[in-house]
Amino acid sequence: MRARYWHALEDGRIQCDLCPCFCKLREGQRGLCFVRARQENELILTTYGRSSGFCVDPIEKKPLNHFLPGTPVLSFGTAGCNLTCKFCQNWDISKATQFDRLQDQASPEAIARAAKEIGARSVAFTYNDPVIFLEYAVDVAAACREAGLKTVAVTAGYITAEARKEMFGVMDAANVDLKGFSEDFYRTLCTAKLRPVLDTLEYVRHETNCWLEITTLLIPGKNDSAAETQALSQWIRQRLGPDTPLHFTAFHPDWRMRDTPPTPAATLQTARRIALENGLRYVYTGNVHDEAGQSTYCHCCGERLVGRDWYDITSWALTGDGRCAHCREACGGVFEPRPGAWGSRRLPVRLELHGQMDTLT
Repeated sequence: MRARYWHALEDGRIQCDLCPCFCKLREGQRGLCFVRARQENELILTTYGRSSGFCVDPIEKKPLNHFLPGTPVLSFGTAGCNLTCKFCQNWDISKATQFDRLQDQASPEAIARAAKEIGARSVAFTYNDPVIFLEYAVDVAAACREAGLKTVAVTAGYITAEARKEMFGVMDAANVDLKGFSEDFYRTLCTAKLRPVLDTLEYVRHETNCWLEITTLLIPGKNDSAAETQALSQWIRQRLGPDTPLHFTAFHPDWRMRDTPPTPAATLQTARRIALENGLRYVYTGNVHDEAGQSTYCHCCGERLVGRDWYDITSWALTGDGRCAHCREACGGVFEPRPGAWGSRRLPVRLELHGQMDTLT
């Protein structure tokens, strides 16, 4: 499919304007993401309609704790990535350059239809970054909206100002991966820049109706200092607001950082305490068993509003309009009168092509 966001240069190359990498390509070359390529003097998206797989997950796994808690979400991704994170936890998909990994083919309408058939409330673009398959994600979002479904972007937020308008203008929720809070971290470990990510966060929070949550993977010795955690928390409080949920998740050795030790649970708990002390109301721990750190509390009276044990909802004290049942203080988020009951199940699904009809098997 012909891609958007590019222009021709005077030296004969074309420049991709989708993300701040600004790849400049000659005929036959691909961008850093590998999936946007120059072909016959234009830029094309090589993965349109192709996926690395589909799975029904709990929405909390994205992670989103304030968006339709307990409901199932149909998740999928493609291949490639526009960052080069040495700590990538999904490297087998995001770093894939072999298109035989893309085994499932589905039109936007087929994905929406499949999500409805299995009872999902939303569709998530995840596993690799939806920024690099923007055209496909936007079309799927339109089909989902037509079918009465929500859409979720799980992204690093590394996108240009013009493209982010289209991307987040059609999303109902997003979890943006704020990988660290220094330019040095982004430059040395991700081959990227921090500033465009911060710009994306501010845009989503203040210029769209998309519900926003943030995840920071804490890596021992790299971005887990108390000073960096405090600076990150203060920026979120001041620029995005105290109701923006923040998830601190545990690193495990992977990709090109196998010699770095896993994140101790105590590090996550300390980061959570620092963020709360700096005025954030909803701070969570992830990739560890920590019921206290994964539950939602009223910022006014301290009552537990949503109890969680990993991805299972264990208690519920929210009113139908998203308020604390004890003191009536509002809780930021997108809630329904009762939570879903999907639990922690993970259900792989396959979309197959039969004639002109995509069906779920």
